[in-house]
Amino acid sequence: MSAPSSPPALVWSADYLKYRWSDDHPMNPTRLALTMDLATTLGLLEDADTVPPTPASDEDLLRVHTSSYVGAVKRAHLDLPLGSRATDPVHGLGSEDNPVFVDMHEASAVIAGGTLTAARAIASGSARRAVSIGGGMHHAMADWASGFCVYNDAAIAISWLLDNGYDRIAYLDVDAHHGDGVQAAFLDDPRVMTVSVHQHPATLWPNTGWSTEAGSGLAEGTAVNVPVLPGTGDRLWLRAFHAVVPGAVAAFRPQIIVSQCGVDSHREDPLADLGLTVDGQRAAFLAMRDLADRVCEGRWLAVGGGGYGLVRVVPRAWTHLIAAVLDRDVDPSTPLPEEWRERVRGAAPSIDLPSTMSDDGDVDYAPWDGPGGSPTSGVAVVDRAVERVDTAIVATRRAVYPALGLDPEDPRD
Repeated sequence: MSAPSSPPALVWSADYLKYRWSDDHPMNPTRLALTMDLATTLGLLEDADTVPPTPASDEDLLRVHTSSYVGAVKRAHLDLPLGSRATDPVHGLGSEDNPVFVDMHEASAVIAGGTLTAARAIASGSARRAVSIGGGMHHAMADWASGFCVYNDAAIAISWLLDNGYDRIAYLDVDAHHGDGVQAAFLDDPRVMTVSVHQHPATLWPNTGWSTEAGSGLAEGTAVNVPVLPGTGDRLWLRAFHAVVPGAVAAFRPQIIVSQCGVDSHREDPLADLGLTVDGQRAAFLAMRDLADRVCEGRWLAVGGGGYGLVRVVPRAWTHLIAAVLDRDVDPSTPLPEEWRERVRGAAPSIDLPSTMSDDGDVDYAPWDGPGGSPTSGVAVVDRAVERVDTAIVATRRAVYPALGLDPEDPRD
């Protein structure tokens, strides 16, 4: 395992930009290009250890996916019309969410290989932390493309880590959508804890990730789901995160944390309904980094995920993520470089660009202090929002904390 002093690594290649569904698809690789441009312009990548991804081999992919599915992905652009949107797709390929594109397998294998490259860097000791913003395809199932995801890079990397010196791995997912594919891959594996903080499944696809989904058999307590209602903003989201995640993860005692850092939780995202700002997302990234430092000697693998505010949101949020991994934190008040703004204006003149790396969000959350301990502001709508978040906190803690040897009612656990 890597030593805490090992430097962080950024896994990146322009080949990530080939993972492009269609011109009008919401997951547009422009968001990746703009992020890397912004991080570069801010000077974050100067002297950084940038590692090119090695594409995942068939052997790598078969850790998680079936051979029939991998074969179908390879043949997709031959068997199905490009851009096809079938009502009854085979293996989920050619659906509305997952239209066929040229070289789908090759582009997807690079994404999966990037996360594997990051995992191998940490396992070899050449990096203590690593980030690959192209990854985070957490909806892909063993034999099914789902939710813009072809190969489940995080699950593949976790499987590889389990065979290469790690037997306790925590996966943390802060995407607005439930991390269903990774949970499904390890639902009955006690060596992997999957944690997902997401919009309530009654209100958002894939309609999974209820508090009662807690793992099965010997893995009971290792699936941790914190569903929050639409409109949940920074302070309440962070209250929920800190009331459940650090305690559960610390009790599990992982040797490494793998984080899916989707940013469709932002209040401007067109595909979800949460209310976070870039400031709240940055606070989540820093919290995961701090947790890794506390419980597993800093070993942290971070990947991207969802996020469809292509210009105003994703570049700033994931630049904060890159900065967190590289230990080059960016002050939220930092102005957006004018040269970056000019380049973006040239490509998207109609978009009103933010001026700083902040949305002026309020991340000063009130910690959860036990059942019935909700703060009372006297403002009915505010107090109801706190009560609803606390209901989710209590439900999740009661579902998983006893199996971890923790007291669900005690805020100290």
